[in-house]
Amino acid sequence: MNKTKRLIFNTAIKLFSEKGYDNASTEEITAVAGVAKGSLYYHFAKKEDIFDMMLEEGMQLLRNSIEIKTKKCSTALEKIEAVILIEIKVMLKYEDFLNVVFSQIWGEEEKNKKCKRAVFEYIKIIEKIVQEGIDNGEFYESDVEATSSAIFSITISSLLYRLKRNREIDVEKVYAGFVEAATRALLKK
Repeated sequence: MNKTKRLIFNTAIKLFSEKGYDNASTEEITAVAGVAKGSLYYHFAKKEDIFDMMLEEGMQLLRNSIEIKTKKCSTALEKIEAVILIEIKVMLKYEDFLNVVFSQIWGEEEKNKKCKRAVFEYIKIIEKIVQEGIDNGEFYESDVEATSSAIFSITISSLLYRLKRNREIDVEKVYAGFVEAATRALLKK
């Protein structure tokens, strides 16, 4: 992606996060980015194209990170631990992206449906890991969908709360706490 397109893209994500997607206009995006309106339309036909690209790139980053980290793991628990660490790191590094996704997940407009699909597809990755742990006897029998959603939700909602309270996040401490909670909930003893 060239420099101007990246500038427009990053500015739009920041404004979508701060003001909400519907309240961020193309005029404001170009003004804050310091580019001509024609530059925005040269790179993106419409505001929705920026949103779609943001959603695809962000979710692809998550999927790729999970795939790379879990390939090195030998147990389902190690994979869940990798997922938790990735979620924490992504939340901290890409807070604006996740603010946009979660603010748009509710509703029935096309952008809302896209966000729901993206999150549910991501949770399916966790579901496969949880099912693997159940199948190999490592985890308790459970509702795989509910358990996977809980793993995703606890990590993300806890971090959002911490970030919104403007508290510094100790990644190792948060990670250790989430892993301990997941271990207690999942592992057969």
